[in-house]
Amino acid sequence: SSGINAEWPLRPGDCGAKYSILGHSERRHVFGESNAQIGSKTTAALAAGLIVIACIGEKEEERESGKTMDVCIEQLTAFKDNISDWSKVVIAYEPVWAIGTGKVATPAIAQETHRDIRSWLSENVSAEVASAVRIIYGGSVNGKNCQELAQQADIDGFLVGGASLKPEFVDIINAQ
Repeated sequence: SSGINAEWPLRPGDCGAKYSILGHSERRHVFGESNAQIGSKTTAALAAGLIVIACIGEKEEERESGKTMDVCIEQLTAFKDNISDWSKVVIAYEPVWAIGTGKVATPAIAQETHRDIRSWLSENVSAEVASAVRIIYGGSVNGKNCQELAQQADIDGFLVGGASLKPEFVDIINAQ
């Protein structure tokens, strides 16, 4: 997870980039990016013609204390306040405690959180956006768990890290 200027010397689109991952846990928790900074980057990425992959997710202690949606809503709000065209946005729910740890949210936990995100979008943006926006799951997705995760009603795909470098990535791509 790094950063790139959307305007100098080349715009990411000039090199064929179509997406920008914003709000990833490494940027939040290692580099200290605030929700305000992420919101500003969202505005810039959309203005540069990129599709935003808006990452949200809670740390393990936040999950254990029942604050998953409080954290996700705070992060979603920073994105919402800077988005004028939701057709240019994909939401990625990545529980921080599951990224690269081998731990994965059970399909039931992932589905519940995705459903709650969609419900929040319906109440705070619009029912149309809630229905149309893609909400993908990231967090130790692998060839063994992808099929069951993919079958959940509100999981629209995956944001894959380390498993994208392994042969099992084909299984993840083909999961339905």
